[in-house]
Amino acid sequence: MTGRAAPSGPSGDELKTCCADAYSSDAVALLLGDSYHPGGTALTRHLADVLGLAEDSRVLDVASGRGTTALLLAGTYRVHVDGVDYAPANTALAQDAARAAGLAGRTAFTTGDSEQLPYSDAVFDTAVCECALCTFPDKARAAAEFARVLKPGGRLGLTDVTADPARLPAELTGLAARIACVADARPLEEYAAILAGAGLRTVRTERHDQAMVRMLDQIEARLQLLRMTAAGRLTEAGVDLDAAPAVLAAARAAVTAGTLGYALLIAEKPESCSPG
Repeated sequence: MTGRAAPSGPSGDELKTCCADAYSSDAVALLLGDSYHPGGTALTRHLADVLGLAEDSRVLDVASGRGTTALLLAGTYRVHVDGVDYAPANTALAQDAARAAGLAGRTAFTTGDSEQLPYSDAVFDTAVCECALCTFPDKARAAAEFARVLKPGGRLGLTDVTADPARLPAELTGLAARIACVADARPLEEYAAILAGAGLRTVRTERHDQAMVRMLDQIEARLQLLRMTAAGRLTEAGVDLDAAPAVLAAARAAVTAGTLGYALLIAEKPESCSPG
């Protein structure tokens, strides 16, 4: 999404609502499966391992969606997870999933804005945000909120789409591409700079571009199946089945050219200064 929309374009709140509505739709669930980001739960586990989550620590999952990551972390790593998402429908689905999994006692899901997190200062040991910072209209404000709610010494784990905006093809710059986490993605170095501006020091980065390729493969396969079995549902949800192949091809070409990719980033909030 664009950090500053043109006067004639949608506002930041409108873009966030558009993304939230899209990612809470059944059609998107059909296209993307249970995990809405490249690398899926395998990359989420890797992120958690790199973060070194301590049992019973408090973790914030920003843009928690239907709760897939939060439930994985709570169930596997025995942490307490608060999930916040812009879409009320996602919050309700995550709460239902937590009850069904027997993890309601280790999770709490709230509807809220990632640029105005509904939590007190310095309450979380760790924050995670998967494939979402790239969609936030005001990334600097979101980064400041990450820093605000983390305890001194706390860590932020991101996985996100990376892109060179100046080199993206036209197929990857429209509203649909914004919802698909592409059009306002930034280079990895720019994400680190945005976090640094909020006082978060990047301590580790990893490239996971092949995860993007695998997700494109998955979407293409699901589209082929859904074109035959549920084309009407996709059309009603606003998916342009005729345009989709060109968008997927453009995305593949962009990954090959190094213009589009996926990355993991770990950042830390400095410890409080010692007295004297």
